[in-house]
Amino acid sequence: MEPTATSILKIEQENYRTKTIVLDMQLDAYPGQFVMVWLPRFDEKPFSLVNANPVTLMVTAVGPFSRLLHECQPGDKLWIRGPFGNGFRVPKEQQRLALVGGGYGVAPLFWLAQTQADHVQSIDVIIGARTAADILYARRFTQLIEEREATGSVNTLRLHQTTEDGTANSGSETIRGRVTTAIEPLLDARQIDGIYGCGPHGMLAALEKAGQTAQVPCQLSWEAYMRCAIGICGACEHAGQVLCLDGPVLAS
Repeated sequence: MEPTATSILKIEQENYRTKTIVLDMQLDAYPGQFVMVWLPRFDEKPFSLVNANPVTLMVTAVGPFSRLLHECQPGDKLWIRGPFGNGFRVPKEQQRLALVGGGYGVAPLFWLAQTQADHVQSIDVIIGARTAADILYARRFTQLIEEREATGSVNTLRLHQTTEDGTANSGSETIRGRVTTAIEPLLDARQIDGIYGCGPHGMLAALEKAGQTAQVPCQLSWEAYMRCAIGICGACEHAGQVLCLDGPVLAS
């Protein structure tokens, strides 16, 4: 698949090191899939889709490539390959979902919440980070909740925030601990039919264990260094599977 050139429509600052970039492009994709972003003469990197219509990406400045993306302005061009991989698929029998994101792992979960809010009984969104300053997309989830309440939607969308140091943003309630601290009471009360997660491997492993203990199925999006995105190089091998083809979302 050849990269396709597109222009940046809008850039929004999310926190001190994260931006959301909206592109003048649409794709036939679904939550959990990813695209490869190419900057000519520099590099190509994978990014989860925050949306596909228009294509929207969350970019956290963690290395040379992402810092270069942060220097881009509306009107600048990026080159996109994709979509790739297998994303989240919610069975009809799962009506009470937990969407759990750690750090910038919240990116595909916001889109998943948008697509599922009219089709399930309840969604508990759990987002976590080291500090309140690192929390991402709380504002977007809160706006989604407010929009649904304003239209009289009967199904429930709840937001839970956790920080490892216990700090909280103004006007928000925050649980001190990790995302598992917030989901365990919901699992113990048998209020969850399916767990959908994205974030660091340690967090996903803990979610997988919690799901197995509670006998609740999980779909987890595993991060990996993806180079080719078509299963040839093997750089994204995980537990005997190549995540760019078999994942990044794996069911357990």
